[in-house]
Amino acid sequence: MKIHFIGLHLLAVCLVMAGLSIACAQDIEPRAYSNAPVGVNFLIEGYGYTRGGLALDPSLPVKNPKIETSSAILAYARVLDLWGKSAKFQVVMPYTWLSGSADYNGQTVRRVAEGLSDARFRLSVNLYGAPALTLKEFADYEQDLIIGAGLSASVPLGQYDATRLVNIGTNRWSFTPEVVLPRLWGHGRWSSLPRQIFTLKTMISSAATHAHRIRST
Repeated sequence: MKIHFIGLHLLAVCLVMAGLSIACAQDIEPRAYSNAPVGVNFLIEGYGYTRGGLALDPSLPVKNPKIETSSAILAYARVLDLWGKSAKFQVVMPYTWLSGSADYNGQTVRRVAEGLSDARFRLSVNLYGAPALTLKEFADYEQDLIIGAGLSASVPLGQYDATRLVNIGTNRWSFTPEVVLPRLWGHGRWSSLPRQIFTLKTMISSAATHAHRIRST
């Protein structure tokens, strides 16, 4: 069996602000559901920098929050054959450096942290329009409309300190199913429906916040 490796450089990282912690969420390239020969491996490395504020509960005595993060990403993906359909399995492991400051009750407080962010595992399969192909068969393949589905799981491996308002990890599991309909138009342009249709993480976060408020009262 021949193993094919493709190196890619991803130069963007998306930071998702959830509650009072920072979740480092890695997304895949726009051609995530495009077909590729079975057995091809992708080795992905990237770096991202963000700077800005945080959306906090207005009832908290916190003003002027500012935060900066630098994140390095290492990811691996492999093209699979699932019952004749092309599929991809992806693992993303980020490492983040974080620094920030805010005014708390009239005093300036600072936060510096570094460590692993939450790892993400993802399995996607092309249900229509992208059959599993060998490297030789792929040479004659012409891509058009694809219907795909996937499931991402975020594993709480990231740095987290329950005594701090801002953390790199989220300290919770999350699952994100998705359905996409990407299509290749003229001159290599792609379009698709929104991928994320349901996020269990949002439900868990909302429920945890509601329970915390009930306990506080």
